[in-house]
Amino acid sequence: MADSTKMSEELIYEVLSAVDEIPEGKVASYGQVAKLIGRDRNARLVGKVLSLAEYYGEYPCHRVVNHVGRLAPHFIRQRELLLEEGVDFKPDGCVDMKKCRWQTEDLA
Repeated sequence: MADSTKMSEELIYEVLSAVDEIPEGKVASYGQVAKLIGRDRNARLVGKVLSLAEYYGEYPCHRVVNHVGRLAPHFIRQRELLLEEGVDFKPDGCVDMKKCRWQTEDLA
């Protein structure tokens, strides 16, 4: 059990590789990314990896939001970057997940 939540270089590579596949103008949830790498119940671990992503290169981490489209609280430029890509937002400030969610069902 502890092994499934352990941070490793392999996990970091898996998460960042999945995030790198998110197309411009689309978003994925932390849970979607976790499912794509075979760690369905590790959405928070995905968030932790993304918080360290800058140390591993440039990845489109701004395209990952929570399951309702809420932005990362300390990622100040996230909204601006998503708007530049044409991502739609709802009046409550969350990404419109119905319009902008990356459809990954066929990938996993």
